Amino acid sequence: MSRLIPFRLPKDLGLGCATAATQIEGGSTDNSWYEWAAKKGKIKDGASPKRANQHWQLYEQDIQLMAQMGMEHYRLGIEWSRIEPAQGKFDDSVMEHYRTEIKLLLRNNIHPLITLHHFSNPMWFERMGAFENSSCIPIFLNYVTYVVEHLKDLCTDFVTINEPNVYATNGYMYGDWPPGKKSLFAAMRVMKNLSLCHVAAYREIHRIYGSKKAMVGFANHLRVFVPYTKNPIYAAEAKISEYLFQGAITKSMSTGKLAFPIGFSAPFGKGKYYDYIGINYYTRSAIKHFNSYSSPNCKTNDLGWDIYPEGLTMLCREQYKKYNAPIWVTENGTCDKADRFRAQYIYDHIKQIADNKLPVKRYYHWTFLDNFEWTEGESAPFGLVKCDFATQKRTVRKSGIFYSEMIKRKQVSEDMIARFLRAEDTTEKGTAP
Repeated sequence: MSRLIPFRLPKDLGLGCATAATQIEGGSTDNSWYEWAAKKGKIKDGASPKRANQHWQLYEQDIQLMAQMGMEHYRLGIEWSRIEPAQGKFDDSVMEHYRTEIKLLLRNNIHPLITLHHFSNPMWFERMGAFENSSCIPIFLNYVTYVVEHLKDLCTDFVTINEPNVYATNGYMYGDWPPGKKSLFAAMRVMKNLSLCHVAAYREIHRIYGSKKAMVGFANHLRVFVPYTKNPIYAAEAKISEYLFQGAITKSMSTGKLAFPIGFSAPFGKGKYYDYIGINYYTRSAIKHFNSYSSPNCKTNDLGWDIYPEGLTMLCREQYKKYNAPIWVTENGTCDKADRFRAQYIYDHIKQIADNKLPVKRYYHWTFLDNFEWTEGESAPFGLVKCDFATQKRTVRKSGIFYSEMIKRKQVSEDMIARFLRAEDTTEKGTAP
C-alpha cells in the first residue's frame, strides 16, 4: 500500500508526454476517423478530429509550452493520410512540416519519439481493406520507408504501430471503431498482418540506419486481467482473455513467430524485433463471462477504469522477464475532468517505478493536452494541459504543474506533496473518487 512520502526519481529515468496526430492536429479530413466521426452516433459528443487542438497550426505554441514545463521526451504521431494522400503519391511539403516541428523540439532539448501508425488510415487504404488485406504489408512498408528516409538525420527512435490489439479488437471484433466489423476471425487476420507489418518495418528501419543506432519497437497496450471474483471459471476466463488480447500478439510482434490463433509460421524469420519494450498501461480488467468490469470496491477514473498502480510493476516485471530489454512506458495517464486525482495517479505510478527499481528508462504521460479521444470525442480529458476547444486556449492544470516540478526537481518533495496531493492514501480500496 503506497503512502504519501517523498521519493527521488531514478537518475536514468527520462520523463515526457505523448500525443497522436489524428487526436490533436485538426484539419485533416481524408482519414478513417474523420469519416467515422461523420456518422451519426459514433462519437459520444458528436465531436470530430477536424477540430481537435489545431496543433497543425499551433505546434510552435505547444512546443514552447512543453519546453516551459521541462519535458525531456515527446512521443509524437505522423499522420499517414497527410503524407500519402493517394497510394504511392507522397506530399513532400507535409514531410517538411514535420521536419520543422521536430527541429523545434530538438532546439528545445526535447527528444522526439516518432509514432508511424496510431489508429488512423488514409481513406484510399481503408477502402481497400486496410490491415485486413494481406497486400497491406508492402503498402505500409513503402510509407515507412518514405518517412524514415526523410527523418533519419533528425530522429533515431520509432514506434512502428500503436496498440495493435486495441486497433484490431475495437475495429474488427466489437465494431466500435472504424471499419465497424464484428468478427473474431477478421480481428485475428488484422493482428496477423499488423504483426508482419511491424516486423517488416523494424527490419527496414534498421536497414536504413545501417550501423547508426536506432531504437525501434511498438507501443503495446497491456493491462492486468483478474477474475471478477474467486470463481475458478472466471479465473480461467481471465487467463484466456489476457492471452487473446495481448499475449499472442506481443509474442508475434516481438519474435516474428506468429502465435496461435494469429498464425503458426514465421514469414520473415524468427528473431528479436524490438529494441525496447513499449508499454501503454492504464488499468486492470476484472473478467466475468468473458466481459470486462471494474473490480469491486476499486477506485476508478471518469471512464470507470480501475486505478491500479501496482499493475504497472506486475507488467514491467513480466515483460522484462520474457523479452529482456529497456522498458519505455509509452503511455500512462487517466481521464479526470476536474483534475482531482491526476497528480495522485502520476505520483503512484512513477513511485512504482522508483520503489521497485523497475528497468524503465522513459515515461511518457498520456497526454500533453486534452484532445479528440476517439469515440469519447472531446468529453474525456486526459491532458496535463486543459484545452478549451472553442477558443483553443491552453491552461496548464495543477497536475501539469506537479508533473513539471517532478521533471525539473527529479523528485517528489514534502512541499510538493503538501501542495499537490491529497492527504489520504488513494491506493487503498474504497469508493470511487
